[in-house]
Amino acid sequence: MTVEVSCPRCLSSIDPHSHHCPYCGVDLDLAATLSETVFPSRVFPMDVRITPETLVPRLGELLIERGLLGSKDLKAALEFQQDKIANGEPCLIGQALVELGFVDQYSIDEVVTVQIFQLQHKLEQTNRELEQRVAERTAELEKALLKLTELNQLKSNFISNISHELRTPLTHIKGYLDILSDRSLGPLTTLQEEAIDVLVRSEDRLEQLIDDLIQFSLAVRGELSLSLQPLEIRQLVDAYLPQTIKKAKAKGIDLEVTIPVGLPKIYADEGKMQWVFNQLLDNGIKFTPTGGQVRFSAQREMDFVEFTVSDSGIGIPEERIIEIFEPFHQLDGSVTRRYSGIGLGLAMVHHILEAHGSALDVDSSPDQGTRFSFSLPVVGSNDDG
Repeated sequence: MTVEVSCPRCLSSIDPHSHHCPYCGVDLDLAATLSETVFPSRVFPMDVRITPETLVPRLGELLIERGLLGSKDLKAALEFQQDKIANGEPCLIGQALVELGFVDQYSIDEVVTVQIFQLQHKLEQTNRELEQRVAERTAELEKALLKLTELNQLKSNFISNISHELRTPLTHIKGYLDILSDRSLGPLTTLQEEAIDVLVRSEDRLEQLIDDLIQFSLAVRGELSLSLQPLEIRQLVDAYLPQTIKKAKAKGIDLEVTIPVGLPKIYADEGKMQWVFNQLLDNGIKFTPTGGQVRFSAQREMDFVEFTVSDSGIGIPEERIIEIFEPFHQLDGSVTRRYSGIGLGLAMVHHILEAHGSALDVDSSPDQGTRFSFSLPVVGSNDDG
């Protein structure tokens, strides 16, 4: 199939491999280079021949500015052009000017060439300015990222340091509470025993918060270590279940645990996985009103065991689910919020499961409850390492 190419000056059909037009002598390589460089993505109608003139806007005005054409002549040429187009003859304004004898072809070519080079120069200048702005913006973003990284490191170091510092006086408080509780310092009245019970529970809560802070600071620094081993699921759950049942009963929550007989062992870190189960169940109890239900279940799915914790609680709007994994963040951030906590629980669950090669799926709707689920490989599967 032969490709037909027209000369950009005289519009004669020429060999597409020619370097110069055999009819008018125009440099075809230069014309092609200029058109591709200045307007590489411009698309022209199939019935319009591409010439250097088509790359230059306002040709008539440029000719007037250079004193090569009068306003009346340009108006006459435009009318002539419109008449030809109306008769089905494509016509550029340069062609009309030459046919009417108002301007010679050499003058048009000169104006077109100068304008194309000016456009090319402006394009190169714009590109340089754009590259400079991009470089400056990139440098600003890199600087901001570095600053943010430094701030995150400072925050992590602060959390770690303050947590360890709090542990020392807390150890002393715990020690003396234990001595008072076992009456080593003498008998206690009923009111004193009740007061010490409150202090012991508060100390346990504070100790747990400090441990959470320490674990979180390790996780964000990439220092969360795992001791993976085969674990019996029933034994794993039974370790914390009595305490969870007690919490549920105290709030009037119906707690149901479903673990089928014969489930295979899983590979996990015992302490951290107990923490995950405990945290998810505590969350379910905390955010479920009295009379509601919290369900825990485990079932085998191919080479994995899928764990699910669901509740009939307050639920989470879909657009805010991502927020529950942000550390130190509460969906209700007001000073009068109903639910306590420092906002680390689910952030830590996310880090622990991620370290196990798993992920926490969340399905929730306001006033419809929340369902958390994740999977861990069974012993003997291809995923146990």
